[in-house]
Amino acid sequence: MANSEGPVVIGEEAGKVRLVTLNRPRHLNVISPETVSLLAGYLENWEKDDNVELILIKGVGRAFSAGGDLRVFYEGKKSKDSCLEVVYRMYWLCYHIHTYKKTQVALVNGITMGGGASLMVPMKFSVVTEKTVFATPEAAIGFHTDCGFSYIHSRLPGYLGEFLALTGTRLNGQELVAAGLATHYVPSEKLPELEKQLISLNKGDKDAVKSLIEEFSSEVQLDARSILNKQSIIDEFFSKNSVEEIIQSFEAESLKEGNGWIGPVLKGLKRSSPTGLKITLRSVREGRKQTLAECLKREFRLTINILRSCISGDVYEGIRALTIDKDNAPKWDPPSLDKVQDKDLDTVFQPYEAHLELQVPETEECRWDGKYEHSTYATSKVN
Repeated sequence: MANSEGPVVIGEEAGKVRLVTLNRPRHLNVISPETVSLLAGYLENWEKDDNVELILIKGVGRAFSAGGDLRVFYEGKKSKDSCLEVVYRMYWLCYHIHTYKKTQVALVNGITMGGGASLMVPMKFSVVTEKTVFATPEAAIGFHTDCGFSYIHSRLPGYLGEFLALTGTRLNGQELVAAGLATHYVPSEKLPELEKQLISLNKGDKDAVKSLIEEFSSEVQLDARSILNKQSIIDEFFSKNSVEEIIQSFEAESLKEGNGWIGPVLKGLKRSSPTGLKITLRSVREGRKQTLAECLKREFRLTINILRSCISGDVYEGIRALTIDKDNAPKWDPPSLDKVQDKDLDTVFQPYEAHLELQVPETEECRWDGKYEHSTYATSKVN
């Protein structure tokens, strides 16, 4: 689909600095197949270019990126595995970003959600503002916490990761820094000048880049009502072994004085896809014991199996209710947590044959060998 606003990703050169801009502002810079292809191409070329030292990434408009283009997934249900290529490429891009060899700075002045946040959190430096809004709300629509977030969330303090993944709770810029999901908080009015100064710096020395960003940064001061101040409660209840136990115990806690904040969170949990919640909790829990590569491989399988409706078509019903018909009245199947069977979950998590897994490079010599065009899916047209 043509983008009337110009290229969906713009790459610019300035000395030893490269600037990549996500450019679908009317669509909140959601990630389309073209976005993935262009971004991956720029990043690979720049990593290989000895004249490049520093990469900056930002979004046009009021969003950095609101995540994956859900309409692409929804329309893809008409043809089996029509989204397999873009899913594979996106997961490989996530691995590439996590392991990038040059200094990267994300300038995040707006919405950053789901897959969009995967273009920010792994960066060496991620700069957020008072306009930044972060969330990973995928479980609510029958999906799962994807694009590396089972790895990222499982490494947050206590059980904050499970809480964010299951509830889709939003964090602001200061909370992101406090939680370790961003590195610096800069008031939005200072961001254009910071960008100019980073370009003028014209080098990727990490200490120099950090020092410059800190000149613009403000100290983080959490609001008294911040969810991060509820860490002890979150840890107590989101450490439970099942979604059912989490909800039941959390509900009892909500009756205590001073816990009015729990009610809206519970309401959201109860409206979410039962299948999405159970897959997400298990995925984050497995992520606690796995490497980045293992997490990305598992998430790739989960994404493909969910899009194939292996045990439920909830993801399409969730997208329909949220984005297509916008009635916010999804009909989940199975309709309740007790109807989601462990044996069905096992099916979704079952490893593929080795050649059908996401091919993550195991050595530096093989760094570029795992891309889609080198995979079984491309070479043998396995669909």
